[in-house]
Formats: sequence, C-alpha cells, structure tokens
Amino acid sequence: MYAVIKSGGKQYRVEEGEAFEVELLKKNEGEKITFDEVLLVGNGENVSVGQPTVDGASVTATVMGRVKGPKVIIFKHSGRSTYRRKTGHRQHYTRLRVDSISA
Repeated sequence: MYAVIKSGGKQYRVEEGEAFEVELLKKNEGEKITFDEVLLVGNGENVSVGQPTVDGASVTATVMGRVKGPKVIIFKHSGRSTYRRKTGHRQHYTRLRVDSISA
C-alpha cells in the first residue's frame, strides 16, 4: 500500500516502513505525526484519487531525527574586477518513518 501526501508545499510518495525526509518540522525525535492531506492512496490495482484529498485517509509517521542535506556552493564573481564571493548552504530536514497508512 502506498500514498501520496502533502507536506511543506511538496508532495511525497510513501509506503509503510519507508523512511523519507521532509522540510524541517518542529517535532522532537520519537514523536508521532499524522498527515491528513492525503492526495492519493493505492493498493495494488485499487487507486483512490482525492479531489483534492481522500476523505478519511491519513498517514502516521514517527520522527527519527533531524538531518542536513548536501552542501550547495554559491560562487559569485565578476570577470573584470577582483570580486569573488564563495558561500555555502545546507538545508535542514526532518527524517520520518511511515508507521501506517489508513484509507
């Protein structure tokens, strides 16, 4: 069974027991979180598509911790002068593990 959920303005395809990363949430490690915005639920040949969400469907997940994404390098320069700036950025994410999908 799989589902498509919406979190932080993005959509994620999740399955039971799967770990995935979403934008940073204000939850501590070990807490449970329920996603009520389920856009699609699929179970083999049976697929339920919501308009815009599936009624009565929810996904329960456990917070596994916080992680950082890969480093993105920002390099600005001007060819005719000696202007060079190098900075980096690492986005923070929350790692979740899907416990159950109820449709």
